[in-house]
Amino acid sequence: MSDVHESAARALREAYAGGAISPMRGWLDPVDIDGAYAVQTINTRYWEAQGRKMVGRKAGLTAKAVQQQLGVDQPDFGVLFDDMAIADGGVLDAARALQPKAEAEVALVLSRELTDPQTTPEMVAAAVQSVHAAIEIVDSRIADWKITFADTVADNGSSAFYVMAKDGKALEGLDLYTCGMVMEIDGKLVSLGAGAACLGHPLNAAAWLASTLAARDEPLRAGDVLLTGALGPMVTLEPGNHVRAIVGGLGEVSFTYGDK
Repeated sequence: MSDVHESAARALREAYAGGAISPMRGWLDPVDIDGAYAVQTINTRYWEAQGRKMVGRKAGLTAKAVQQQLGVDQPDFGVLFDDMAIADGGVLDAARALQPKAEAEVALVLSRELTDPQTTPEMVAAAVQSVHAAIEIVDSRIADWKITFADTVADNGSSAFYVMAKDGKALEGLDLYTCGMVMEIDGKLVSLGAGAACLGHPLNAAAWLASTLAARDEPLRAGDVLLTGALGPMVTLEPGNHVRAIVGGLGEVSFTYGDK
């Protein structure tokens, strides 16, 4: 990893406290996939050294339209740390975020590791311990969300926090392809979607994630949480917002973003 990557990683870390920064174009080409993941890895190792514990991964850019917008033909991934979890029904302190947005997802908890670089959706299904309705709170350390693919990858997949329904369901009998999603803010409908919006099926996204990480010798482990990607459009948050998502077959999950 180069000095350029180290410098970019440091700039992103400083943005958490100092505020959003300009896009990474001075450090990374907009579609420099390897460079962007190198920056992400530097910060992952830094944060682990600071005591943060990795508890799972997130898939992003699982909608083809968003991939095309950013000029790429694949999803991306980021790391989930223990301090990113918000309790179902809990409160996210607005001071911990910069410019957050919420998106409803399907979360999986694994019962065993997935080490095959050719992991299939069927192999993922066999490793699922439970399925949960979830909300990911994404946040960009890049000013005004003016991101390229390299920006979001380097910035840990624009991840920030997540809320997972306390009670999970067994995968057997669920239809994650046609399951509908409704997300409300303060009781008002703000986002609609379905399982098919997530790379064709949430298990497709999970298989891509498992295969990609196994190929990098960073396989998903038993107990890991997987956020499989947005089921519908993400929505900007304002302090005081109460966010609730309902996913067909999985029930609901909610949180409040700070205080008015």
